[in-house]
Amino acid sequence: MSALLEVKHLTKHYPVKKGVFGSTTGQVHAVDDVSFTIGEGETLGLVGESGCGKSTTGKAILRLVDVTSGSVEWRGQRIDALGEADVRPFRRELQAVFQDPYSSLNPRMRAADIVAEPIRNFESASGDEIASRVAALFGKVGLRPDQMIKYPYEFSGGQRQRLGIARALAPHPRLIVCDEPVSALDVSVQAQVVNLLMDLQAELGIAYLFVAHDLAVVRHISHRVAVMYLGQMMEVADRDTLFAAPRHPYTEILLSAVPVPNPRIRPQRLLLQGDPPSPANPPPGCRFHTRCPLAQPVCREERPPLTPRDSAGGTQWVACHFR
Repeated sequence: MSALLEVKHLTKHYPVKKGVFGSTTGQVHAVDDVSFTIGEGETLGLVGESGCGKSTTGKAILRLVDVTSGSVEWRGQRIDALGEADVRPFRRELQAVFQDPYSSLNPRMRAADIVAEPIRNFESASGDEIASRVAALFGKVGLRPDQMIKYPYEFSGGQRQRLGIARALAPHPRLIVCDEPVSALDVSVQAQVVNLLMDLQAELGIAYLFVAHDLAVVRHISHRVAVMYLGQMMEVADRDTLFAAPRHPYTEILLSAVPVPNPRIRPQRLLLQGDPPSPANPPPGCRFHTRCPLAQPVCREERPPLTPRDSAGGTQWVACHFR
């Protein structure tokens, strides 16, 4: 599978300002040295606790925030350092579906205009052609043509997210960053939206970076899964291998917290002790050592690199001295 997107040593720090003159007193380490690839038509699930840097990673890929260091390559070409004029041709291929299906839509625009806006921005199409394409997109995401004249407030939450998906599809993207696209929806509606995304991927060959904290959803939609903790990657593996035989202690603890229909058939639940450290003052060495049941002195002194480990199901990349 060819690499569509390649992220290398991505780092994003936010300055901490203090005082009248806004002097910098520190840095929030939102993302620290993160690397991964996404292939054509592939879904990479990005999971972890709230505040671990998942959404910041997605925003950096989309150029919604500037990176501190590292690189983002699209089809072999580095795009993170391009100016606005030079990056514009790539924006149509990189689209997003956001977490809140209401605040991400312009309340003053009708639904048809919301979906048509990317077409007008990137193409020189006639009015009739745009209207025809918008109607086709509405049908593709399960919305009716008569809903094109409505405003966002007239849709339900699930319908608004379908509208956001239609807008993302309008410029024919190759990759969509889905930033927790179903977390604000009811469970039954979540399943409908996730299945819609999978159907669109099968039909159009779109790749997804699927940011989420719901591991059941990630297991359903992803081909590979990357686990983040406090701005760094802990483990990357294909879906079946990671859920069947996790290697990193943090991954094991996350998976043990997933509800199952019959808890009696599952081993004893693993508990994660304490709160995550502040990203403004991350611990040295392994970021997870302050909460890890396997922590040794070396974990406090040396950061374990993300290295490949052979397993029965395939290669797993694990950042742990002892796994």
